[in-house]
Amino acid sequence: MTVRLTAASAFSASIVNLQRRQEELTDAQARLTSGKRVLRSSDDPAAAARAERAMAAANRAEADQRALQTSRSAMELTESALGDAGELMQQVRERLVAAGNGSYSDAERAQLAAAIRGLRNDLLSVANRSDGAGRYLFGGQGADQPPLVDGIGGVTYVAAPGELYTASGEAAPLTLDGRSAWLQASDPANPGGTLSVFDVLDRVVGELSTPGQDTTVIAQNVRAGIGDVDALAENLSRLRSRTGESLRRADDIGERLSQGKLDAESERSSSEDLDMVAAISEFQSRQSGYDAALKSYSIVQRMSLFDYLK
Repeated sequence: MTVRLTAASAFSASIVNLQRRQEELTDAQARLTSGKRVLRSSDDPAAAARAERAMAAANRAEADQRALQTSRSAMELTESALGDAGELMQQVRERLVAAGNGSYSDAERAQLAAAIRGLRNDLLSVANRSDGAGRYLFGGQGADQPPLVDGIGGVTYVAAPGELYTASGEAAPLTLDGRSAWLQASDPANPGGTLSVFDVLDRVVGELSTPGQDTTVIAQNVRAGIGDVDALAENLSRLRSRTGESLRRADDIGERLSQGKLDAESERSSSEDLDMVAAISEFQSRQSGYDAALKSYSIVQRMSLFDYLK
């Protein structure tokens, strides 16, 4: 059987070869330009799947990092607020100690009462402090208004009790429970009972403002007031330590998230990034192949009867 190779079939084969070589050269150039070994899933399905999983893990880590930063900022503000509250409680205690001086007149004790009333109002402002983004530091599980409201019957908590946390892989606090912080400190003189910062200060102010009291009664009231203030200050200090622990934990979580993101990015890079040395060698090889195909095409193109007759 004789196989005849016509000029048309040779021309067609050279065209197909040239197109294939050109596509290979274009792909090699695209990979070299992008720096990626895997440009499409079809290039390497397994590597593309690994890169996709790694990218998803890196995105999750980045989202968790943003949520963690929000928590860290809120806890830093809360820690600062509790520090301010501790200083205000210390000033209240100093004025109570001064009020116990038996030589003080009713007017002098009334002045101390007025000073304590001012400190009490400052504490209420601290308790209703916001994070600057519309969220209250002591807003519990959420509040669209200041969580502690001063009324005729005293200060009440109008937010949902509890704490708010970030919706991330490792939940971090965004708020503290203002009710337990300001209205439910343990009462050392009454096991099982609780103390409210504002009720205690309102009572102290009322006692110091009452004229004509016996020095013994004054001393008893001052002593009881100091004990309650110390218990309240200890509760605030405990919460401040807890907030500091949350910040330390946030640092640990941040390190883990950073490492996890780095690992995911490394996995993605190893799955889809290009070996530049090998890529340059491949490009040069493809270019040589394309040049050879182009020369072959030019030779075949001249293979016609008219060229033969010349």
